[in-house]
Amino acid sequence: MTTKPYRILGIQQIAIGGPDKAALRKLWVDVLGLEVIGQFVSERENVDEDICAIGSGPHKVEVDLMQPLDPEKKPAVHTTPLNHVGLWVDDLAKAVEWMSANGVRFAPGGIRKGAAGYDICFIHPKSNDEFPIGGEGVLIELVQAPEDVVQALSR
Repeated sequence: MTTKPYRILGIQQIAIGGPDKAALRKLWVDVLGLEVIGQFVSERENVDEDICAIGSGPHKVEVDLMQPLDPEKKPAVHTTPLNHVGLWVDDLAKAVEWMSANGVRFAPGGIRKGAAGYDICFIHPKSNDEFPIGGEGVLIELVQAPEDVVQALSR
């Protein structure tokens, strides 16, 4: 592999799915004390989620509590309790280009706006013959870090 034209800076989020996000809120918000900082609903992504946070500023980590809009449709955000992990990246476009050229398989959808408003894309949990590197069963979200996060986490 060649020199990478990007850096993974840190954890941006973890996403936890269940059939009913009210049960997830009881633990993560009511018991553990996370703050709900937003909501996101997308028919395309089949998700109704509460965006919660731990920490603040560039060190804030999201904990997204997700339930499906339709349990019979995909993506099935509720079938894996730890749905995915999100990683801050300093240059998403360069990362996707380099990773693709080096055999990383991405999930359909390409780079797009995510629930928190940042550009995102997903590394597929499974590899295939064309792209022999996947998440080994874990869906990984790459998230374009805003400049303040890039500065804070690049030190």
